[in-house]
Amino acid sequence: MNTIDTFDFKKKKALIRVDFNVPLNSDYEITDDNRIRAAMPTIKKVLSSGGSVILMSHLGRPKTGYEEKFSLKHLVKHVSKLAGAPVKFASDCMGNVPIEMSENLKPGEILLLENLRFHKEEEKGNEEFAAELASLADVYINDAFGTAHRAHASTAIVAKFFPENKMFGYLIESELKNIDKVLKDFRVPFTAIMGGAKVSDKIGIIENLLEKVNNLIIGGGMTYTFVKAQGGKVGSSIVEEDKLDVALDLIEKAKAKNVNLILPPDNIVADKFDKNASVQETAIDKVPDGWLGLDIGRESINEISEIIRESKTILWNGPMGVFEMEKFEAGTKSVALAIAEATDKGAFSLVGGGDSVSAINKYKLADKVSYVSTGGGAMLEYMEGRELPGIKAIKD
Repeated sequence: MNTIDTFDFKKKKALIRVDFNVPLNSDYEITDDNRIRAAMPTIKKVLSSGGSVILMSHLGRPKTGYEEKFSLKHLVKHVSKLAGAPVKFASDCMGNVPIEMSENLKPGEILLLENLRFHKEEEKGNEEFAAELASLADVYINDAFGTAHRAHASTAIVAKFFPENKMFGYLIESELKNIDKVLKDFRVPFTAIMGGAKVSDKIGIIENLLEKVNNLIIGGGMTYTFVKAQGGKVGSSIVEEDKLDVALDLIEKAKAKNVNLILPPDNIVADKFDKNASVQETAIDKVPDGWLGLDIGRESINEISEIIRESKTILWNGPMGVFEMEKFEAGTKSVALAIAEATDKGAFSLVGGGDSVSAINKYKLADKVSYVSTGGGAMLEYMEGRELPGIKAIKD
């Protein structure tokens, strides 16, 4: 199999699937360019090896065709600045415009195609749509880990038109290497911290991790499904009523496998979901009626931080509370700091999943952990042991 380091890109056009699904403000300015930066090593490798680059991505979830706020034209200037090369923009990813522009593309130049999802064929995995994209280039590189779990035209189907000339970019290579380090080459004690709102999103990954971890820390909104399942009082906290039996089952499985499953002993509760709410600290299973848990309490912070600091492998997916509001950020911030501390002492730490990544960035700790994954859903599915269509398409 060709790799980006062994392939000769001289005078070749490389079609690269990137993940430029970045947040824009009301003036169409990029508010977080991490995903664009993450693709740069791959783009620069092709250009410096004498090739040209055709970039394709989605942005947002357009409903029917073109929508101004989801146009990739808003990214052109920034991509050009980061790549250190001019970026041409094709106002569509289908039809004569990209065909003519790609034919005239010279080595060292970049062409950015308009949002793939302006065509419904992209998400349907349409073969003719993929064939037309493939016709633009000599080689296909998938470097969009964030969409690798989708069998879309640009992530999985297009690869079959490049039987010899398909490969991963540097970003996907490093994502797989670092996730495998946690799943296959971990050192003990291995601690996984699972937060976020819903148990249902994490059942698969928790079951897979119970085979490996020593400590499983539960935090965030999903805590209350576990607490209620065991008969605790959760007030108006978020609960998945149809997952109470699943929570009990996971508790039993953890016991059977000698995994230390930690639920926070206390929490910060509020009388409403509001940054100006009244707050108090209570035991996790004694939330007063009408109040809702929005962060872990001081005892939880001490216990969880201690476990993290003693760990040698750490996986963090999901915040401990509503860290976007100052009153409810202490738990998430303390977890982030404890992970940074453990990493400094030699632990390997992987942070993944949108909100945990936002938290690590908010507290400016991204360079204090071992690896920050760019793919939320893709990372979870890969860790569940599922085969991702975008990965399989290159490996086959």
